[in-house]
Amino acid sequence: MSITQSTDTAGTKQHPVRRRDRNGTIAATSVLYAVLIALAVIYIFPFLVQVATSFKSETEAAQSPVSLVPQVWTTAAYRGLFAHSDFPVWFKNSAIVTVCVTLGRVFFDSLAGYALARLHFRGRGAIYAGLIAVMSVPGVVLLIPKFLVLNQVGIYDSYTGMIVPLLTDAAGVFIMKNFFESVPISVEEQARIDGAGTFRVFWSIVLPMSRPALMTIIILSFQGSWNELSHFIVSTQSPALTTLTKGVASLASGQLGGPTQYPLKLAAAALMTIPVAVMFFIFQRRIMNTTEGAVKG
Repeated sequence: MSITQSTDTAGTKQHPVRRRDRNGTIAATSVLYAVLIALAVIYIFPFLVQVATSFKSETEAAQSPVSLVPQVWTTAAYRGLFAHSDFPVWFKNSAIVTVCVTLGRVFFDSLAGYALARLHFRGRGAIYAGLIAVMSVPGVVLLIPKFLVLNQVGIYDSYTGMIVPLLTDAAGVFIMKNFFESVPISVEEQARIDGAGTFRVFWSIVLPMSRPALMTIIILSFQGSWNELSHFIVSTQSPALTTLTKGVASLASGQLGGPTQYPLKLAAAALMTIPVAVMFFIFQRRIMNTTEGAVKG
């Protein structure tokens, strides 16, 4: 009886401690969620203002620039965007460049990443060091050399000049290299025993296993090329090759006249956001942590 009573007493004494721990955990979780909600509101508020302002009249947008509910809903900004600007041409150019660049980066980044991860050749370490160095160089530093090269090889102001320099990127090669290194070599050795060559092993065995990494490259490449501006500034000058980023920038500078053009500018920005948002929401669960292995032992 004494043992039972002491056990019950000990158990009874533990309940307040457990209750306090539970209350503390709930309080900490509540504070964390409150902070995250506040940050989310701060983050999406400008986007909500952008969408709301695109449906306002010019006068209302100037008088109440941050109101989220227009007093009078109007699509005049969207109608003016398609009627008085080359928005369809901008959209077409951006779509062509983005699709080509995304496909190219998936292929070439994968090839380069596999070569650095699996193939043994002289200078591999130096190439990898150069890759890391390129990642640390600000893109604006390369704009003038990029313009000179494009002009020298004769592809300036063309789709070729817009697409080819963007077909590979150091970050994508780095991601694919790290992922391929996490794939067990035994998988490739079995394929080689069956007579498969290097490219066949890469294309038929390793690449299908790297779907999470490929999804990451697709998302990053699509978003990066769709939102690219500086490269298109130095690679083109023809209005027929203007992309959305250049076109929206020209609207921001007052190309179509008018006092402020807030609804027109933000309508263009809202339409420009849609493809990237759709791409992200479709593939968001595919975004991977490149430090994790492809196969767990």
